[in-house]
Amino acid sequence: MSYTFGFIGVGNMGGALARAACRWNPRQVVLTNRSMEKAISLAEELDCDVAMDNATVAREAKFIFLGVKPAGMGQVLVELAPVLAQRTDRFVLVSMAAGLQLDRLAQMLGRPVPMLRIMPNTPVAIGQGMILYTAGPGVDREDLEEFLIKMDAAGRFDAIDEKLMDAGSSVSGCGPAYVYQFIEALADGGVECGLPRAKALEYAAQTLVGAAQMVLETGKHPGQLKDEVCSPGGSTIAGVHALEESGLRAAAINAVVKSFEKNKELGKQ
Repeated sequence: MSYTFGFIGVGNMGGALARAACRWNPRQVVLTNRSMEKAISLAEELDCDVAMDNATVAREAKFIFLGVKPAGMGQVLVELAPVLAQRTDRFVLVSMAAGLQLDRLAQMLGRPVPMLRIMPNTPVAIGQGMILYTAGPGVDREDLEEFLIKMDAAGRFDAIDEKLMDAGSSVSGCGPAYVYQFIEALADGGVECGLPRAKALEYAAQTLVGAAQMVLETGKHPGQLKDEVCSPGGSTIAGVHALEESGLRAAAINAVVKSFEKNKELGKQ
């Protein structure tokens, strides 16, 4: 049997993308993982298929997701090279490894093949992801369009020059962790003011959802939207003042820069 999507590695990110693919058609998705128990469990949950080894996925899937950490990518590609060399049909390797550029992946594989490099984030699991992508020279327009249409349930896709991929993923790929910290902190503040924990978390999370949608849908600068909430002499501007005193902006900028530097470091390993 042939599949549209195959996943080699179903950790946090690979598993999240597999969920998105299965929202299109679970019968066209096959999974494998170093720990087969994880692949079997996820396949049962999503009603898709399982392969017992990487070679089967590489042989039978059109879009082959490499959910492999950068340090282990070379070994996996060496294993897949002879399988891919025997294929006469069209296929595309899809890498989500931080820091590894397309030309480096081709070197690891030993020859150029059609490749997509993507940088998703974990909200793809619920259809709210931000996925950056760069198509290698071997990916034709029809295959790219098929990929984007059938993975549409993952969220928002944006084409980006590969030289900006590490910077972009430092915002969108790492960003959910920073946002979760902020949600937790907002909720902690609510609890200190007397709110029950569950209500404080709900209010904080939904507030971030709504604020983010305002940025995306209105096209207004975040600073303008912030000003529209801050009444003269009001409670909001007092809170904004406290955030500025505590260095919120500097902390967020530093987090992105540190992630960017780490992405560059991972690409050199």
